[in-house]
Amino acid sequence: MPSDAARLIGQLDPAATVLLTVECQRGVVGPDSALPELAEVARESGALANVARLVTAAHEAGVQVLHAVAERRPDGRGANHNARLFRAAERLPVQQLTGSAAVRIADPIPVSDDDLVVRRLHGLSPLAGTDVDALLRNFGCRTLIITGVSANVAIPNAAFDAVNLGYTAVVPADAIAGVPADYTPAIIRHTLALVATVTTTDEVLAAWSPPRQGD
Repeated sequence: MPSDAARLIGQLDPAATVLLTVECQRGVVGPDSALPELAEVARESGALANVARLVTAAHEAGVQVLHAVAERRPDGRGANHNARLFRAAERLPVQQLTGSAAVRIADPIPVSDDDLVVRRLHGLSPLAGTDVDALLRNFGCRTLIITGVSANVAIPNAAFDAVNLGYTAVVPADAIAGVPADYTPAIIRHTLALVATVTTTDEVLAAWSPPRQGD
């Protein structure tokens, strides 16, 4: 049987892999976040820095990067109102308004001209009802690496939807964050590990690193 490292290298073939960042936008994980507790955990845990490392490595390895952004129109058209989460978001002091600084990708994550930004006005998932699935298929994607926030809602939704659509989901455990901080390892162990390959940023970077002479 192949080793875990060999299996991961096979899953992360750059030609068939897409890296997805979820809601890594200024109004969510930036210094002026609408959700300061989540932003603090994302930064203090190193998750945001690890997302940036993964995006940089993806650019170097020729892996397609998609940035999934949640936003809303100033008039709220198209937004959900059927859950407590949505109603609470309407009252936040920072709104994720289309075209505003809040929906730009947060530092230190680099964005290249080849990256695609997929925006949604509704729902909880970066995949359901968006262009992501069609884009993945057009890219020949078989494996989707899921990073970002939050481990409470959007990350599990992305993993479940990816699996339901036939993709292999890979989750670097140190490149996602949720609140409270100790919730993330719990959902990784008891939920995400059941449907996704759970790995680390360093292991993904190693899988994309060319072998050195003599290895």
